[in-house]
Amino acid sequence: MAHQAEKNAASAAIPLLTPYKMGQFDLSHRVVLAPLTRCRSYGHVPQPQHAAVYYSQRATRGGLLITEATGVSATGEGFPDTPGIWTQQQVEAWKPIVDAVHRKGAIFFCQIWAGCPTMYGGSLENRCRFAVEVIDAVVAEVGAHRVGIRLSPFVDYMDCVDSDPVALGSYMVQQLNKHSGFLYCHIVEPRMAMVEGRRKITHGLLPFRKQFNGTFIAAGGYDREEGNKVIADGYADLVAYGRLFLANPDLPRRFKLNAPLNKYDRSTFYIQDPVVGYTDYPFLDGNVED
Repeated sequence: MAHQAEKNAASAAIPLLTPYKMGQFDLSHRVVLAPLTRCRSYGHVPQPQHAAVYYSQRATRGGLLITEATGVSATGEGFPDTPGIWTQQQVEAWKPIVDAVHRKGAIFFCQIWAGCPTMYGGSLENRCRFAVEVIDAVVAEVGAHRVGIRLSPFVDYMDCVDSDPVALGSYMVQQLNKHSGFLYCHIVEPRMAMVEGRRKITHGLLPFRKQFNGTFIAAGGYDREEGNKVIADGYADLVAYGRLFLANPDLPRRFKLNAPLNKYDRSTFYIQDPVVGYTDYPFLDGNVED
């Protein structure tokens, strides 16, 4: 019966589960694992044994996963036990994790982060200068077709706020478009407005969506219904899920079946336990390992 239900669900048109061509990559669905800081990389070294389980649990053939933010220098780490990729030890530790994801047929991108030097600030151009310089350097090294970026122009915490986030985001998108074939732009939605107990999407990302030439990924607390709507409306090409994907390693399948979702436990988001809140969320069949 379960198999038949899955076939019936698959036959229905579910926008989030339609295929998509992202540059050279053929995606089987549009549900993306958002980059999530997990604080399980002890001493800033990825831990192959449990990280491989965590990521491969959430990997599907033709699915896109983005790693937790990964440091490029010892001075650029903002949280304890976040992974790095600036030493050979770290590079070697990532390899079995990447292999585990690739064995599932998924596409895996490493999201890097770095501290911004204090000399960048003031004018719009100078506030964006550091990001633009990093983009130019990475594109020159690996090619625009293998580079994406996550932007949060509407961020309003930790004393980080911009007086004109639309102008800020638009300027950055224009810089991305200078690189032919730049793969994706992943932007965080501004806070949702509550309307009659339901969230109403503000369409704050629409100007950037219209301007960007490549794959556009939206993030911002979407559920299944809202994700399907923004894909169907052309508001985004892909939707990144964080907390829901964390608590539901088989999220694309649950979306296909419209199955109930596990509830996430916020208290375990950033603890250092290699299992609790990391690889112990159950699949639909009750198992915790894929």
